[in-house]
Amino acid sequence: MLSLKTQKTFWLVLCVVVFYSCSCFGKEKTTQNFNDIETYNVLWNSPSKDSSGSMPIGNGDIGLNLWAEENGDLLFYISKTDLWSENCRLLKLSRVRLKLSPNPFGKGGRFSQTLKLRQGEIEIVAGSPENQVTLRVWVDANRPVIYVEAFGKKSFDLQCNLEVWRNDTRQLKGEEAISARALTGNDDYPIIAYPDVVLPAQNNRIVWYHRNEKSCYPVTLKNQHLDRLLAKYRDPLLHRTFGGCMKGDGLTAVDKQILKSAKPGKHFVISIYPLTAQTKTIDTWLDSLEKQIAAIDLIDLKTAHAAHRQWWERFWKRSWIFIDGQKDAEVVTRGYNLQRWINACAGRGAYPIKFNGSIFTVDARMGKEHLDGDYRRWGGMFWWQNTRLPYWSMLAAGDFDLMQPLFKMYIKALGFCLDKTRIYYKHDGAFFPETMHFWGTNGNCDFGWGHKGPETVNQYIRRKWQGGIELTAMMLDYYAITQDRKFLRDMLLPLADETITFFDRHWPRDEQGKIRFEPSQSLETWWQCVNPLPEVAGLKFVLSALLELPDELTTNSQRKSWKKTFADLPLVPMKEDKGKRILLPAEKYSEKRNQENPELYAIFPYRLFGIGKPNLEIGIETYRQRVHKGTGGWYQTPVQAAYLGLTGDASKFVTQNFSTKHKGSSFPAFWGPNYDWIPDQDHGCVTMTALQRMLMQTDGKKIYLLPAWPADWDVDFKLHAPFKTIVQGTVRKGRIEKLHVTPENRRKDIKILGGKS
Repeated sequence: MLSLKTQKTFWLVLCVVVFYSCSCFGKEKTTQNFNDIETYNVLWNSPSKDSSGSMPIGNGDIGLNLWAEENGDLLFYISKTDLWSENCRLLKLSRVRLKLSPNPFGKGGRFSQTLKLRQGEIEIVAGSPENQVTLRVWVDANRPVIYVEAFGKKSFDLQCNLEVWRNDTRQLKGEEAISARALTGNDDYPIIAYPDVVLPAQNNRIVWYHRNEKSCYPVTLKNQHLDRLLAKYRDPLLHRTFGGCMKGDGLTAVDKQILKSAKPGKHFVISIYPLTAQTKTIDTWLDSLEKQIAAIDLIDLKTAHAAHRQWWERFWKRSWIFIDGQKDAEVVTRGYNLQRWINACAGRGAYPIKFNGSIFTVDARMGKEHLDGDYRRWGGMFWWQNTRLPYWSMLAAGDFDLMQPLFKMYIKALGFCLDKTRIYYKHDGAFFPETMHFWGTNGNCDFGWGHKGPETVNQYIRRKWQGGIELTAMMLDYYAITQDRKFLRDMLLPLADETITFFDRHWPRDEQGKIRFEPSQSLETWWQCVNPLPEVAGLKFVLSALLELPDELTTNSQRKSWKKTFADLPLVPMKEDKGKRILLPAEKYSEKRNQENPELYAIFPYRLFGIGKPNLEIGIETYRQRVHKGTGGWYQTPVQAAYLGLTGDASKFVTQNFSTKHKGSSFPAFWGPNYDWIPDQDHGCVTMTALQRMLMQTDGKKIYLLPAWPADWDVDFKLHAPFKTIVQGTVRKGRIEKLHVTPENRRKDIKILGGKS
């Protein structure tokens, strides 16, 4: 998405942005509700002490954690979604420090730092009225470049320092090694971090990079008995080079890490150009960097800034939820919109959003250890249990562009996982490991160093393979809303076919001809199972949806195979308890080790029980008898409550979650760490999804409004539904006062549950 564009392409995009500001799905009504986003700008009136007081900003691929310190320095970490080190840690790019002289941050002067959501920028105003300085920081939404603009009423000097902390070759030990968790557990394989390179200054530019001259990819494949795939699939880490260039008009390089104004001025612009590329030589990377800079600089700053703001305007116009009328309205609305901001800032890059901090990790302390911004608990692998949750929140929001990195990663890994399945299990189909490097293997810590395999030594995830089923369910929802046939053909059906084939072939049939999922497990919680509910319910859900696709979109062979697998599935596990039927984690289950509620997967993500479906009472009773009643982090409880129409629980958990931020961070939507790291992306995104489902749920062509919405929550909303439908409305005192549906012929499919029409 953010690859370099030619000048001609840029102008075409700009014209589309300027003249086509309505939703991609049609000419739906636009109201002033969109302007309400500015109510939730984040304003600070004092500087911060350190990076824990940072604000996040980004363009979907490049991110900054920005803060001002009491001594007058402005600092920001630079991050990017593809900065994978030789150890497959997702690193920071660098830190930048700006100094102004005279210092406008002195005592007694004004200070304000504002995250301006609608404009996609941070503005800092400091100093006395006669010496006021304004700083505007933005990451271009359309191109890979960071801009820092400084304006003063009087002339001032500016200094810009590049700060790198990876200066030595050293071994990662103790808690810090957990940021490379995949490689832990083997004393014979020390985890070595390597330094960055800062080049001598030339042409008043600072250039630096990190280049992977080593890679953990070969040792990972060899340890997991996949040596034969080394020749087929290129090492994605070796020679990956990431760095950037920093320059500015009127700035002179006084050494290789410092730019300084040649003379005082009233206006300066600093431009920073990050680049990641896998190249045979560093010279090739440097040549690519020069070409990127030249192409970006063809567009003048004013034009680029206008297009940047238009992108963010279009983003906020896609959808919205603004709540009023009760004491928790502000905190819930703020949490929803700020989490959506964070998703947008990191959601259009080369890789999916990292659940454990996204690209907005900062310095932290764990006991006596000081951990830099490169640290994240659980490391660089993508854990499906956690990775999925931001993406469920994007469907109703219409943030389909933000979903592409998730889909692309799994599609790219599909061939590898097909080959891996054949090597390990000698049958067709593909499974995705629960804790997965982006290329498709487990980490060696989970597989087991020197382990014969093929199943992992880590029993928490040994047979936790249902992620492929849930990804198929999410893709089906994506297709239902967008009706994107190219996506169906190129992504959804290939992944669905291979996932279903794996589950069809991997286990034997019983004497009744039903698949007997044994040995198996039910999520991470129950380790010894027969017919776990997430697999059985998930396959029933996705196979039913696949079979409902129009015949012209699938083949006879596919439909025949799907029908056969569906017919061979066992029943969804249930029992009768005190005269009431409830769902079970599995038909048989033992060895409880974690704190999930697998039985509730039949409510969400596999919507077999819920509003508008038979046997709603089974879902409600199962929910009431759930063992783990918590919320926060990756707990799905708020979403499941919403799908059951349990307004009280859903609203309570949504309010509680959006009221529970990380105490050590200043930014109001930096949650966690909970079970993961700071900022915890699951916590906010689960809550987003729950809030959407309280407002609107869909089932085929049916649209249910206000299924779990409190009568005292007034709301203005705009959400996306299947068949390219947009539903926009206003609710006051439990009554829908305005309702606009695009296309209009979908109005007949709407049923209002919680309010009065």
